[in-house]
Amino acid sequence: MEDILFKHSLPLQIRFNDVDKFGHVNNAVYLNFYDLGKTNYFGSVCPNVNWERDAILVVHLEVDFISQIYGADDSIAVQTAVTAIGTKSFDLVQRLIDTDTNDVKCICRSTMVTYDLKEHKSKPLTEEWINAICSYEGKDLRKKK
Repeated sequence: MEDILFKHSLPLQIRFNDVDKFGHVNNAVYLNFYDLGKTNYFGSVCPNVNWERDAILVVHLEVDFISQIYGADDSIAVQTAVTAIGTKSFDLVQRLIDTDTNDVKCICRSTMVTYDLKEHKSKPLTEEWINAICSYEGKDLRKKK
């Protein structure tokens, strides 16, 4: 994890209803935070995203909860990085951090698949997306065969 440079960071607002009766952000809310990070990442990094035609679907998800996030007093951001790109899928690492202390609160690793909403099937990533992601991340992320 130390070798991943997270260039994309999105500050998050913790809402009143994100906090459960134990006084911390409910674990189910973390996935909503990761979705916000993914959507913002691809909306800003990949050109010509048409969310009515194209989708990215989660096919594998691992979440490690490290420490609690409390209410509005915590300053939290979701950081996102693509770590590998295949033909139709890519690997994503995200983490939630306290922006005041840089403490990592949670880490999420996922495998995503590009999906055609009109044809209802997976589809290859476009060269445009691959090039944009590799350029943004600063390295060739294509999986070697």
